[in-house]
Amino acid sequence: MRILVVEDDSQTARFLKQGLEEEGHAVDVAADGEEGSHLCHIYLYDLILLDIQIPKRTGLELSADLRREGIDTPILMLTGRDSTPDVVRGLNADADDYLTKPFDFDELLARVAALTRRRSGSVSGVLHFGNLQVDRLNRQVRVGHRRVELSPREFRLLEHFMLHPEQVVTRVQLLQQVWDMSFDPETNMIDAHISNLRKKLERYGDPRLLQTIRGAGYALRLGDE
Repeated sequence: MRILVVEDDSQTARFLKQGLEEEGHAVDVAADGEEGSHLCHIYLYDLILLDIQIPKRTGLELSADLRREGIDTPILMLTGRDSTPDVVRGLNADADDYLTKPFDFDELLARVAALTRRRSGSVSGVLHFGNLQVDRLNRQVRVGHRRVELSPREFRLLEHFMLHPEQVVTRVQLLQQVWDMSFDPETNMIDAHISNLRKKLERYGDPRLLQTIRGAGYALRLGDE
């Protein structure tokens, strides 16, 4: 999954980012409400971890604004307060759940899993394309009835293509979305991962779904290149 952490405390933000990435998630971090809002309008997130006390736009304001703008990504509100009025205000701002600091990371993971399960019936749960199936919640890939074992990076790469079927995806987009890099290191890193992913998918008889579009990027398409 791709998760946005909106947290102004750098130590807490690093803790969340490292822990969630170790669980195999892609994580972006915003230090204030304005940056969080900007990222939400650029990227498609599966979950937002939102601190209630952040500069420029509070968590309550950002949550309410996102809902007014039609962004229905699940929001888990993080708060250092445990008073009932603050919890009520957070839920009234259309947050889906809240967690009081300090919290146990296993509890956070349980809340994250619960929120994403609620959306498992939507398009973000299981993705289909041709004979290919990607279960985003259980992080499983199947070609037909055959399970395909992928590395965490390969899974994130395939997930991105499945979210943008039939579209040309550039190297820059892959670097930003899959590798969290804002520049091209001018290596064959992407080509190598694409090649490995393609071989694994084709091993089970699927045609060349993952295609190279010369001079443009890559695309997940049915049919020959």
